Amino acid sequence: MADTFRPSDIPTLHLVDHPLIQHKLTIMRRRETGTKEFRELLSEIAMLMAYEITRDFPLRDVEIETPVAHCHAKMLAGKKLGIVPILRAGLGMLDGILNLIPAARVGHIGLYRDPETLAPVEYYAKLPRGIEDRTLIVPDPMLATGGSASAALTMLKDKGARSIILMCLVSAPEGIRRVAADHPDVPIYVAAVDDCLNEHGYIVPGLGDAGDRIFGTL
Repeated sequence: MADTFRPSDIPTLHLVDHPLIQHKLTIMRRRETGTKEFRELLSEIAMLMAYEITRDFPLRDVEIETPVAHCHAKMLAGKKLGIVPILRAGLGMLDGILNLIPAARVGHIGLYRDPETLAPVEYYAKLPRGIEDRTLIVPDPMLATGGSASAALTMLKDKGARSIILMCLVSAPEGIRRVAADHPDVPIYVAAVDDCLNEHGYIVPGLGDAGDRIFGTL
């Protein structure tokens, strides 16, 4: 049975429902969409979502010289950015974000879901220096049970991170509730909230296994 869920009940949840994102996501969901197109669309959506995520980033006043005159202008202020995709599927969102924010430092977290218990298991972590002074964007296409995302956020906090944003493409109510309960200080940005999880922990209707569809390992 589908879960009764109101996004407005989760104050940290942000639904990014731009028409271009929804159009591209629909194409990604199709069974017949091939690996190349799926990968390209995911990268494009990641860039569009990053644009929305950074909408309220603080600015500072600067003075510059244009070819015509002296002028007062704006530049980003505050913390530097880091991107920490959750392996392996999170890699599919990395290039799209870097296209928008090329100066961001990149780390990686390796987690997999135990097929029996569905619990996350960590197998790799490599992070940029100074994560305590950075705003970290953590991309992962699917927010299903929320176990892997919650574990990744806990690990980053244990290593000193203080400002984290979770970016997911498709989510289930179960995963949103889990992350919101475990990490009420972390904003969650998603492009879609689907109905529920099936007995295997997959999002319904979802789009299948994102990692397999990105890398052609179906």
